[in-house]
Amino acid sequence: MEIALIAHNGKKPEMVKFIMDKIDLLKNKNVKLIATGTTGKYVEETGLHVTRYLSGPLGGDAQIAARVAEEKTDMVIFFRDPMDKHPHEPDISMLMRICDVHNVPLATNPASADLFFKALLK
Repeated sequence: MEIALIAHNGKKPEMVKFIMDKIDLLKNKNVKLIATGTTGKYVEETGLHVTRYLSGPLGGDAQIAARVAEEKTDMVIFFRDPMDKHPHEPDISMLMRICDVHNVPLATNPASADLFFKALLK
């Protein structure tokens, strides 16, 4: 299973905390993690291996959307910051649309991501 991790700057610490809370599950399951550049750098600090793509504003969101469209990515966890403006909003919308088109689970906050991970435990 390939899981994509993305977090806006204000949500990166929240992503790291979320991953730390799930680290045993991630180590014990056959999970491949991919991430946008900076998010991946933060997640790597947990000791997990992450394949990093470009930073979101530089095209990383589009790269991950392409993997979803190619049916390589099974789940996207994207901790969005709804209180801030993002210059690459069209890329974000495109990624969300691609997840919907290809019926790929997309969690945009820790509560929904937690439910996805509970499903992995089964």
